[in-house]
Amino acid sequence: MLWVKTLHIVFIASWFAGLFYLPRIFVNLAQNDEPAVQACLLGMARRLLRFTTILSVPAVLFGLWLYAGYGIGMGSGNGWMHAKLALVAAAIGYHHGCAVLLRKFEQGRNTRTHVFYRWFNEVPVLLLLAIVALVVVKPF
Repeated sequence: MLWVKTLHIVFIASWFAGLFYLPRIFVNLAQNDEPAVQACLLGMARRLLRFTTILSVPAVLFGLWLYAGYGIGMGSGNGWMHAKLALVAAAIGYHHGCAVLLRKFEQGRNTRTHVFYRWFNEVPVLLLLAIVALVVVKPF
């Protein structure tokens, strides 16, 4: 079980590293209109999204293995796990939202400013903080 937990944590950290950086690329895309810079940033964003998506799959699968295979968080008195799973679903939704925003940039249809993306970039930090707090503290 400890190996599964270790791999879960490593893949979660890697997945979130991508979720932290991708919106920073969006900030730069929203600030720069130069075609060569845009092309470079779009290429970076595409590769990062692809890599981050690949990392998210084992992160979720190892988490499901811990939950279903070892029963971590099952049973009564584990409301923290339900809250954590809701936040994981929100992280998956955020990841999907990043893919949608990238498509808009690729199509030249971005309507948001760099300020929006600076705030948007804080969402995964808050999600990770809340998830880790729930797992460590188990408040309910």
